[in-house]
Amino acid sequence: MEQQLSLILLHSPRSVNNEEPLLARVPPTKHHYNRTFFKFFLYFVLIGLSYYFIISSFFVPPPLSLISLDSPSGNVSSKNCDLFVGDWVPDPTGPRYTNLSCNHIQDFQNCLFNGRPDENYLFWRWKPRNCDLPKFEPSQFLDSLRNKWLAFIGDSIARNHVQSLICILSQVEKVEEIYHDKEHRSKIWRFPAYNFTLSVVWAPFLIKSDTSSSSGIQLYLDQLDHKWTDQYSNFDYVVISGGKWFLKSTIFHENDKITGCHYCQGRYTDLGYTYSYRKAINQFHNFIQNSPHKPLVLFRTTTPDHFENGEWNTGGYCNRTMPFKQGEGKMKTEDELMHDIELEMLRKHGSGSNIRLLDTTAMSFLRPDGHPGPYRNPHPFVGVKDKKKVQRDCLHWCLPGPIDSWNDVMIETILNRNGKAEI
Repeated sequence: MEQQLSLILLHSPRSVNNEEPLLARVPPTKHHYNRTFFKFFLYFVLIGLSYYFIISSFFVPPPLSLISLDSPSGNVSSKNCDLFVGDWVPDPTGPRYTNLSCNHIQDFQNCLFNGRPDENYLFWRWKPRNCDLPKFEPSQFLDSLRNKWLAFIGDSIARNHVQSLICILSQVEKVEEIYHDKEHRSKIWRFPAYNFTLSVVWAPFLIKSDTSSSSGIQLYLDQLDHKWTDQYSNFDYVVISGGKWFLKSTIFHENDKITGCHYCQGRYTDLGYTYSYRKAINQFHNFIQNSPHKPLVLFRTTTPDHFENGEWNTGGYCNRTMPFKQGEGKMKTEDELMHDIELEMLRKHGSGSNIRLLDTTAMSFLRPDGHPGPYRNPHPFVGVKDKKKVQRDCLHWCLPGPIDSWNDVMIETILNRNGKAEI
């Protein structure tokens, strides 16, 4: 380019005395017109190229490595990406912990220890369709939540979830258990180097309940469970969930009187579990909206089970060893209705609050292979003549297992998506 430019300057039609260009004093010819056109063409090409290179230098995109470092969870994410629409893809690296490296796994979910022979369920990760979601970095997460308190509120699935998180975080620092209730259902842990507190609060209905009554479970639809509301002001982050317990036989109380029931054999008007679940979600939402304390609250949607040919007490089983593909399998009507109620109630109240949706239902449905099945106890078939009578667990999740990916989407939501409601 420099050589071409020097040639153009050397052939410029000026006199040596800097007088008027010779071209102006020589009658134009066809040859002159062609030379002039060619010079103007080269001139504009040079100007255009110079402009392109100057402008481009201001808009060089940052390398992907820098974008990744900007993300607290070490990934490249998109605000337009739906974290909950995706696929399970092979992950040859496997889980970040083992059933031997973590002593916080409940016996019922320690599938490998209990003799589960296959291990394929350990080598998958959740991949959203339109963005990347690597496994979160536990040390970065602990540092980001230094001096904070994260609480899980719900039933045994919430406990299953928090145990998965503890197993991952414990690879960075040993956790200390500082409290548990009499039944060991509610617990509090602390990571001392980060002053990070983690807890699980047993509140399977979210609303007030009495499970000791001889006439069945009593549900008080106009009162929340004080076990979590009394602690709410301590929390900086909350993961709250409901679901499966509402399918049990229950009697409804409102305004100090019985108003109906679910599955109570005709003793009262059967209003169904959808009635009580709507009431519970509405109560929980109103409390959070009206509370002066404003932690970030993630509402985790219902967890589908994968019992086939029966339920847990009628010979149902789950013996699949591969994830479902999109369009394979069908979610149970009860799970679909509960999920619809959750979305309906949360959207009804609108966005702009401190509540976010942690919609793990679809991603969980695609993992029928991730449950303990018969391996909820050590070597369940040893000495058993009729294997069909061995009880299966097709609701909770093996640890390690698919539920570990819940933490990837949860932590992405906490660290990167707390500026906009996703409901």
